[in-house]
Amino acid sequence: MKRYSVLFSLAVVLFSCKKEEVAKQKETPTSTTETPSTPSGATYIEASPQRTGDHSKGYDYLIYGDYVSSGVPLSIYSSVFGTPTNELGRTGNGAKVAHNYNAITASNGVDLATPNCLNCHAQFLNGKLIVGLGNSFSDYTTDASGTVNAVDLAIQFQYGIPSKEYTAYEPFRTSGLALGPHIIAQKKGVNVANKLTYVLTAYRDKNSLEWISNPNTTIPSSVVPADVPAWWILKKKHAMFYPGSGRGDFSRIMMASAMLTLKDSSEAREVDNKFADVYAYIKSIEPPVYPETIDYAKADSGKTVFSIHCQKCHGTYGTNETYPNYVIDLDVIRTDSLLLQDDINSGLVNWYNTGWFAQPPYAARMDYQKGYVAPPLDGVWATAPYLHNASVPDLYTLLKSSARPTYWKRSFSSTDFNYKEVGWNYTQMSSGTGVDVYDTSLPGFGNYGHTFGDPLSETERMQLIEYLKTL
Repeated sequence: MKRYSVLFSLAVVLFSCKKEEVAKQKETPTSTTETPSTPSGATYIEASPQRTGDHSKGYDYLIYGDYVSSGVPLSIYSSVFGTPTNELGRTGNGAKVAHNYNAITASNGVDLATPNCLNCHAQFLNGKLIVGLGNSFSDYTTDASGTVNAVDLAIQFQYGIPSKEYTAYEPFRTSGLALGPHIIAQKKGVNVANKLTYVLTAYRDKNSLEWISNPNTTIPSSVVPADVPAWWILKKKHAMFYPGSGRGDFSRIMMASAMLTLKDSSEAREVDNKFADVYAYIKSIEPPVYPETIDYAKADSGKTVFSIHCQKCHGTYGTNETYPNYVIDLDVIRTDSLLLQDDINSGLVNWYNTGWFAQPPYAARMDYQKGYVAPPLDGVWATAPYLHNASVPDLYTLLKSSARPTYWKRSFSSTDFNYKEVGWNYTQMSSGTGVDVYDTSLPGFGNYGHTFGDPLSETERMQLIEYLKTL
């Protein structure tokens, strides 16, 4: 059952009635602006209008909602996991499931435990759950689809097959069997959201969104690692994803998590109407404050270093903040390109841009550029490991490429944090053997590129790190 939980936690990661649609008018983002001149090797991302919403309703839907509408019967979930700590302070059946699950009632009256967005978008840091922090503790290194048989037996023993419990569980089961063999990560601590999306879109009609028996596109064999960006930076961004993709209506992009179990496009519209509220909640999230002592004299010097070496791509912070919204060309950033290549070569772009998700009035699209977005750095201290594939353990080695370990291992304890070099404590290893050892020699796992900190003196580097703690 634990492996089954791990598998379906993936489903909520990637993308991140008519009267209701008309009532929720769009707004044009005003929090970000293009810098006066675009630097060489960068491409500006145009803003897209976004829907408004109610952030409090969005939070309630996030932690109580049925956007994933099928799952494991709550009684079976409880018999395996018991009563978890109620990290979110939920009431009713919500108090009976962990923070990364919702307790819902299916249309046929069966109480279910279903995965929610916090599987990928919440993580413990120093023992405290931080909603909106990308989860870098995930373990997707086994084929969890085999555990479906165990759940089948539990339902058969307790309720029988057929039964209303099995009917409520069956869409969850179907997607699990399809996903499991395709989304096995080579290493612990990375996310495989892209591959999950390829599989889900391959098994759904692009217009009706109904599940189909045979894939309609070729599913790539590769499983490319990714790091989950913090939610609180989304309010500044004009594109949701690393390669500059995920444009148009962000709410629609995020509601694609429902594809794990939704019946068809009519159910998708119901979910879509509520995700404008979820987006409003996400925009309300602020980054966690650095919890240790900061040397503000050193940080002031670091701000000067930042303005010279980092500002043109990552923006300014404090009073009158700016964020330029650039995709930096691969020839400039020189980081591992496999994530970008995998997206471009998949069938996702055509499926997405010519189907239901691209339909007005709240159309979204997958546009790609040959590079990666230079992200906002709000709360960057809390978001280790670094780069788009989680290949660099701390800020110090991000800013000094020669110090980056080829093979490194961490404890995956939320308290095992290095406040000096700002990131996870790690041990350099002699080889990449083991799923808990990050191996930068593997395709997609490279830790090269982003060498902009290399020219800094050691004093300047530590000053810059001190300043980054303040963001």
